[in-house]
Amino acid sequence: MTEIESILEGLLTETGASRVTLRQDISGDQAFPVTHEALAPGVGSLKSERTVDLRTQPVALEVVRRGQVVQNDCRTAYDDPAFQRMLEVYGGLAAQIVTSVVVDGSVAGIVSVHQLGTVRRWTEDEIEACRQATARLAALL
Repeated sequence: MTEIESILEGLLTETGASRVTLRQDISGDQAFPVTHEALAPGVGSLKSERTVDLRTQPVALEVVRRGQVVQNDCRTAYDDPAFQRMLEVYGGLAAQIVTSVVVDGSVAGIVSVHQLGTVRRWTEDEIEACRQATARLAALL
């Protein structure tokens, strides 16, 4: 297991979430494909998913601006039809914490912690765990 995978697995365990992904800006066009992920048993992978364009997704645009977005109930977060479709494509995404990985002042990656099926209230400790994980990842990227 790589150090990146270890960080994602640790975040999955610490939050008890369904899935944790790292998306990296590997092409420089801010498409941010999933490069690494940690999955709870029975949860589908997003590594090969290419139908959702993150460059136009409101949560991705917001996290690039603000650094972190916390959604306890994704269905009520945005009325945007493409966002609502993404929730289904991602396996019934119900709640998420999305945090940018900043390297040399630029967003080099995005970590998403997903809860599928049921909304949940994220704790301050879980939100802080995401910040700490992205800081550790920034040192590796």
